[in-house]
Parts: sequence; structure tokens; C-alpha cells
Amino acid sequence: MSEWKPKRFWTSSAVVEGEGGYTVELDGRRVKTPAKAALILPTHAMAQAVAEEWDAQEKEVDPTTMPFTRSANAAIDKVGHQHAEVADMLADYGDSDLLSYRAAHPEALQQRQAQHWDPALDWAAEALGARLFAVVGVLHQPQSEDAIQTLRARVHALNDFQLAAFHDLVSLSGSLILGFAAAHNWRSADDIWTLSRLDELWQIEQWGHDDEAHEAAEVKRAAFLHAKRFFDLSV
Repeated sequence: MSEWKPKRFWTSSAVVEGEGGYTVELDGRRVKTPAKAALILPTHAMAQAVAEEWDAQEKEVDPTTMPFTRSANAAIDKVGHQHAEVADMLADYGDSDLLSYRAAHPEALQQRQAQHWDPALDWAAEALGARLFAVVGVLHQPQSEDAIQTLRARVHALNDFQLAAFHDLVSLSGSLILGFAAAHNWRSADDIWTLSRLDELWQIEQWGHDDEAHEAAEVKRAAFLHAKRFFDLSV
């Protein structure tokens, strides 16, 4: 049996400004989230992106083709109800950040990690006021409590829509620092994504290309780039 999908029932969408932000109307009917909450968006640009996704639907509504709508729904229905918990979970990445744990060998990989990851840690120390240090090996070594609390405060300061995007920037990259680097435009989102895959790219150089792994990585890359666009539209 094929999965039921809602049919398109509207002829046009429109962005409408209202109390608290912007919403999208379909033939005058306001869009709601899956939890039946009002879809109130923080910026006109985000509302426009959502409206364009609804306009692009044809006979049936396909949520997989509506990433901005899905991200907005998550911000309202999920993050909005557990902002502190999500912020704390993401801030915890700082104490075991990808950039802080370096290979014990070979020397060539160690040098590559230092060359590409040290500048990100230096940027964070200057731009975010939090210095994380690098260690060799995989055993956990706690970071400075001052640095972690500084980063935690910055995560908690994000609004629900920013935090929804930031969740993916951090969880997909494995790095709180790279999440902030993307959010603050330290480098392009593509470049930051590549930094997060430095170890994987090293393994590919040593052992060769794997089609299935590459396909999975491309799905994550697309999600990371979308999260960056959604974050930008949240401001």
C-alpha cells in the first residue's frame, strides 16, 4: 500500500507580517506546524523561503522537498519547548570538541590537523573569548571551565530558530567550534564542512574511495549547508 500524502488544496501562497514576525498563508489560510502551533517566523526572508517551498508543491505535498519548512517546524515544535536542554546538549560538545583531539600518529596526519584545526581554535579564542587546547589521543581531558561556560552562554543566547540550525551545524560537524565558525562566517560553510572531515579525507587518501561512504557524506554535507542557510535567515 502506498503512503498517503496530503493533496495540494491552494492556488497561491503569500507572506504576511503579523504580531511577533511573519507567517505564510495559503489562499488566506495560515500555515500551522505539525503540532498545530502558529507558524510565526522571525524574518521576511525565512517566510519567503518557506512560501516558495509551498508554491513548489504540485499535486501532493512532499515534506522531503521542504527543508526550510521542516526546520521552522522543528524550531517551533521542538526547540521552542526545550531550548535550555538543547543548548546544554550542544554546549557539552565543547568539552570533547573534534578539533581538540589529535592523532598520535602518523606525523603527516598530525601536521595536517595542526595546520587546519589550530587556526579555528585561534579564531575561537579571539572571536568567542574561549580558548580550547589540543591533546593527543582519544582519552577525555577536561577543558577550562571558564572557556566552556563562555561557550555555553553563547549557545544559550541563540534564539529558537538559530538554535535549531546550530544543532545541525554542531552535530553534523562534531564540533562546537566549527558550528560557531560557520554561524559567524569565519570561512565558507563548504570550507568548514571540509575541515570537519579532515580525518575521513585522510583515510580516503590512504585506502581509496568508497561510493557508499561518499554518498552518505554528501547527504550530511547538504544538511550542513542547509543549516547554515537557515541560520542566516534566522537573523
